[in-house]
Amino acid sequence: VITCKAAVMWEANKPFSIEEVEVAPPKAHEVRIKIVATGICRSDDHVVTGGLVMPFPIILGHEAAGVVESVGQGVTSIQPGDKVIPLFIPQCGECSSCLSTKGNLCSKNDIGSAAGLMPDGTTRFTCKGKAIHHFLGTSTFTEYTVVHETAVAKIDSAAPLEKVCLIGCGFSTGYGAAVQTAKVEPGSTCAIFGLGGVGLSVVMGCKAAGASRIIAVDINSDKFAKAKELGATDCVNPKDFKKPIHEVLIEMTGPGVDYSFEVIGRTETMAAALACCQYNYGVSVIVGVPPAAQMITFDPMLLFTGRTWKGSIFGGWKSKDAVPKLVADYMKKKFVLDPLITHTLPFTKINEGFDLLRTGK
Repeated sequence: VITCKAAVMWEANKPFSIEEVEVAPPKAHEVRIKIVATGICRSDDHVVTGGLVMPFPIILGHEAAGVVESVGQGVTSIQPGDKVIPLFIPQCGECSSCLSTKGNLCSKNDIGSAAGLMPDGTTRFTCKGKAIHHFLGTSTFTEYTVVHETAVAKIDSAAPLEKVCLIGCGFSTGYGAAVQTAKVEPGSTCAIFGLGGVGLSVVMGCKAAGASRIIAVDINSDKFAKAKELGATDCVNPKDFKKPIHEVLIEMTGPGVDYSFEVIGRTETMAAALACCQYNYGVSVIVGVPPAAQMITFDPMLLFTGRTWKGSIFGGWKSKDAVPKLVADYMKKKFVLDPLITHTLPFTKINEGFDLLRTGK
């Protein structure tokens, strides 16, 4: 058993508490990882606020990179000392989604069930004598974590962990939504709602795919300079207009955009993103985590005329296959990650990190 520091969330809407936790050794087909760097993602905050319902107490965090400390019985693909990225979408290789060329949401994921436990139904974390839940099979807000071998990818030993940790969620999710899920074509027009780290990664994906017009939409105009730096051709603040934002975008583009992306997780913007894409062949992709217990109401004529409405989870990538390749592409300078990193804080300042997230900084 390893005793180390972790940020425990004891209950909703409270700050993270830095605690001493016990991390059990990996069981069969499990891997224990020393976390070197972890990113903060809005999905972690959704658990804090109740938008994404998970059991408490819990160790959050799902976007990280680290070094393998030890492996359980039967683990052959990974060894102690390997640099790795934990995968919040596992890849078992055996379920219907893993076996399909069209799918990537492995049935062993913990998004739908929200059990907050390892695949065998138990936890590897204890704090003050209490069992602590895992988050999405990763739990990276801790110095050491345990993941199943289907939920970890070995990466290039030369990769800078404090940068490639973003490939564990934010970058891959956004970039993949454009290049994998939507399959944006050269010359097309795109609109991106929400310019956080994931939204900016969608902008990068649209640019890499050769989109001729990339319209960035956010109610925080401070986000526009970076969006333009990464490829946005236009930036629009819905607060600057009296009319609904989808009407503004249709006026800007004529028939509407070819592709739209909702990267916030709000039902109103999901409906607006659908309405702003071309009425017959437009494609709208939901990337932001939808809020719990909220339903969406829309005019079905929007779909009847031919639009496509789709979701994208982890950018449509098959995690274990894709993450090492994305890291290799980063090492070959096929895309940048630095602009997505605004602050680097010591682990004990995690609450300050979340304050920065919540204030749009």
